[in-house]
Amino acid sequence: MQTKKNTLPLTKEILQELLSVEASPCISLYMPTHRTHPENLQDPIRFKNLMKELEESLLRKYSNDETESHLAPLIELTSRRGFWDHTSLGLAIFSSQGFLFGVDMAISPNEIALVADSFHTKPIQNYLQSTDRFHVLAVNQHDIQLYEGNRHALIQIDLHDEVPATMTDALGDETTDEHITVASYGGTGSTMHHGHGSKTDEVDIDSERYFRAVAESIARYHSKPTGLPLLLAALPEYHNLFQKVNKNPLLLQDGIKINPPSVSIEKLATMAWEVMEPEFLRQQEELVSRFNQAKANGLGSEEIKEVAVALVEGRVDTLIIEADRIIASRITNLVTGNIQNKDLDNPRVDDLLDDMSELAMKMGGSVTVLTPEQMPSETGVAAIYRY
Repeated sequence: MQTKKNTLPLTKEILQELLSVEASPCISLYMPTHRTHPENLQDPIRFKNLMKELEESLLRKYSNDETESHLAPLIELTSRRGFWDHTSLGLAIFSSQGFLFGVDMAISPNEIALVADSFHTKPIQNYLQSTDRFHVLAVNQHDIQLYEGNRHALIQIDLHDEVPATMTDALGDETTDEHITVASYGGTGSTMHHGHGSKTDEVDIDSERYFRAVAESIARYHSKPTGLPLLLAALPEYHNLFQKVNKNPLLLQDGIKINPPSVSIEKLATMAWEVMEPEFLRQQEELVSRFNQAKANGLGSEEIKEVAVALVEGRVDTLIIEADRIIASRITNLVTGNIQNKDLDNPRVDDLLDDMSELAMKMGGSVTVLTPEQMPSETGVAAIYRY
């Protein structure tokens, strides 16, 4: 069985791996979790209630012994020591024959317990394909923290092993020695130390080397893999120096000029969203405008049947789907795009919007998830065609 130790952070690679699983049944469980005591005491109870839903769904098709066997990996995973003590805001568990994934989520998902022929990945897509995500890099002269955020919250994430978390990690013992900041005076060859000035120069040199190492490693191991915009949170005097050594195109010019340890994470999240919101709204307006123009030109649709046909024909360039909406149907024919309504309690049924998203990605299209208020349609779907 392919298993992962406890849980993993959510990435596009995990999504692709989930989409590649073909064994049935595929069990998908989503639930909100809590990071602190005593709130996290309720999480195992929530999990047991969702397991009862999965059991009822499985028993529609499988025997008692088979059902018990299908649920056993989830029980084993969540019974590991300390499992419920180090959660994020949400948890997703995916289990199928020979396959088990536990995934930390930086958002609090709705409770979902589904059994189907494929994994229910739309909540993950909702997060990975939403346009309000960003990173915040909190920097001071001694160490750094990296956060992933959206309009609602910031969650500290683990740094890649190759990212120096402190100046010592970046420079080791190779800090600038004071003797290099010595100046000559006159023509006699006599020298004089600059005293306080030389120490400041050393600090500036070391800070520049440290910031360069941080900027390069964050770009390589966090920004490039995710494509997320990056906000710098640091004292005002560090912004110019960091921007000077930075080559990461995802670092925004506008940052948060604050000493990060001096504010709560909630305050930092509010300050970050104040910077990000105008860019987020601009992107949303552009996307909706593109759809409306495409629809007017006969190159877009919000009709589910028409979009399904366009998807199987590979004509969809951009698919827009509504967050948290589930349509109990399946695309039953990948040649004609035929759709069949089903009962979500049936173990063979997944969500139609899930099917559409997976098909769009397999055909090289892009998928964006919008809230109901942002959607340009009432059907839960909108598509921009290539031709």
